Amino acid sequence: MGQPQTFRSPTAVVVWVVWLLFAVGNWIDLAVQGRDHASAVAAALLLLATGVGYVFAQRPRIIADDAGLTIRNPLRDHRIGWAGVAQVDVIDLLRVHCDGGVPGDKKEQKVISAWAVHYSRRRQFTAEARARRAARPRRPGLGFPPAGRDPSYGAASVTQENSPEAEADKVVRLLSERATAARAEAVWAGGTATTTAATTTSANAGAATSANAGAATSVTVGAATSADRGAAGAAGTRAAADSATTPAGWPVALTSTWNGRAIAALVIPALIVLIVWLL
Repeated sequence: MGQPQTFRSPTAVVVWVVWLLFAVGNWIDLAVQGRDHASAVAAALLLLATGVGYVFAQRPRIIADDAGLTIRNPLRDHRIGWAGVAQVDVIDLLRVHCDGGVPGDKKEQKVISAWAVHYSRRRQFTAEARARRAARPRRPGLGFPPAGRDPSYGAASVTQENSPEAEADKVVRLLSERATAARAEAVWAGGTATTTAATTTSANAGAATSANAGAATSVTVGAATSADRGAAGAAGTRAAADSATTPAGWPVALTSTWNGRAIAALVIPALIVLIVWLL
């Protein structure tokens, strides 16, 4: 069992920490010097802004573990087992395509956008164009070095590899690999369960037939064989149900829930601002 991996925007973390320090400093200043109604309103507005920062900067993240994915967006949490992840891609945000009940049916797929991973196609295009210009050989003369690769090419390549877009591509590749591996494991487990059930059925049917051979016990043999087949069918049904869940018991189907803490972080400060404003 591997450790869970968490993916989130480094920029959002920096913004959240800077704002939290700013808000705490202002609250201390208002507590020391502020004694009027305007100070109370300002403190309440700072609290509301902090709630907004928590919801939109601190909360969004993607958590990947052995069971599946947890996508935390500002107000909602989405959970999906690895076997239910059909595709992972990125446009402006990272997107997870989930099977809606019929595996492989694109009409039944649902798409969940993750706020934690951003992707700017314009920045990526600019970085690629800059790298191509840096790799283009220059003409000799006028103080330029001989034709060849520009010395700044290495720095441009490192910058491009460390860009948010490059990190988003890495996250997409990692999640796609884990989803593919989970689907392959589910197929292998399902095939093994079916083979085991078939072997058990054949063994039970053979034993019952040998033990009850003869014309006087033909009805008993038929009843035993039917019972064994029914038991094997039930075992196959249980195996199929077990293959529809991940090792940690998560359902393959997407489950989405509203996060009460995130909603409270917006609603309670807003009510405080309204009450203080009206006083």
